[in-house]
Amino acid sequence: MTKDKKLGLGTRAIHAGYEPDSTGAVNPPVYQSSTFAFRSAAHGARLFTGEEEGYIYTRIGNPTIRALEDNIAALEGGARGMACSSGMAASNTLFFSFLSAGEHVIVTDAVYGPTRLILETHWSRFGVEHSAIDTADLDAVRAAVRPNTRMIFVETPANPTLKVTDIAGCAEIARQAGAVFIVDNTFMSPVLQRPLEHGADIVVHSITKFINGHTDIVGGLIVFKKDAGYELAFKPWYMLGAVMDPHQAFLGYRGVKSLKLRALAAQANARQLAQALLEHPAVAWVAYPGLPEHPQYEVHQRQADGPGSLISFELKGGLKAGAALMDGVRIMTLAVSLGGIETLIQHPASMTHAGMTLEQRHEAGITDGLVRVSVGCEDVEDLLADMAQALAQV
Repeated sequence: MTKDKKLGLGTRAIHAGYEPDSTGAVNPPVYQSSTFAFRSAAHGARLFTGEEEGYIYTRIGNPTIRALEDNIAALEGGARGMACSSGMAASNTLFFSFLSAGEHVIVTDAVYGPTRLILETHWSRFGVEHSAIDTADLDAVRAAVRPNTRMIFVETPANPTLKVTDIAGCAEIARQAGAVFIVDNTFMSPVLQRPLEHGADIVVHSITKFINGHTDIVGGLIVFKKDAGYELAFKPWYMLGAVMDPHQAFLGYRGVKSLKLRALAAQANARQLAQALLEHPAVAWVAYPGLPEHPQYEVHQRQADGPGSLISFELKGGLKAGAALMDGVRIMTLAVSLGGIETLIQHPASMTHAGMTLEQRHEAGITDGLVRVSVGCEDVEDLLADMAQALAQV
């Protein structure tokens, strides 16, 4: 059942990755064990040489973790999944696995802030070069390719500008350059977008967000289109100690079962909220892939099954108006992160992207008055009323 693509995505989200064991437990047990006993010396030897599949030590693999890995791989349509302790652990596992000193990575300029910052401040210390560009502009991507380009890493829609990168177009550029092409699919989840279907080699998620959906764990997950990519990253992953904890995996597996229901409910709310913001006199513009006014609306329509539930918008009053709005909401929660069942609102310039310089933020389209909303699953009438009363205070 795990990889039966004939089954609907909602069905796979509930069942993929785990078959009830001899106890009949419907949910995978939490294998809270650091190590696993061998049946014999010969059995242990076969596990270490890879002649037989099984478990040795949780940093290398664990049945609870494997259930989540197989589940998300089935949803994304990939060969193997790799669960990590956080989204940043997942990204760094990929950088560590695929990049060497003197090589070059192209990254979306408005990618998740710490992803860009670690390339700038730490990987650069080890001789890894990078170019942070607007990957929504394929000509800019082509122009950024160098002879030593080894990786193209995009986030689409981007955080928090919601610019959309043409996945198939970037995949072709990466193929011609001989570079591995990675897509951060956190904002969409496999319910709404499956980058491997459009030419990506690897998909990465912060499962902290939509996949878990309950704002109670931190975790990351990588899905490889081919076994070869998994095999290349396997040793770096466990040697870095980036593996997920079994209890994290258990909660992530629990969360993914309701992923489709949550993603579609939040998206329905976001469509209405985006339209209300578009019509409000205090709002200068709204960035939401579901609006025909979005610059990459057609591109997103081609590669995704829906616009998702993230909205960014600019208040005409700039920084002061943004602060007033943050202090004015009553139902929406003023907090970073996204993809939980509750609605979160935040101010990127002073929060998630505060580590970037003013020039870098403006180059990436992150203005002082930019507000990002991760729309949740509350009753939409309550969300609309909350936003209206908060905007009245701006």
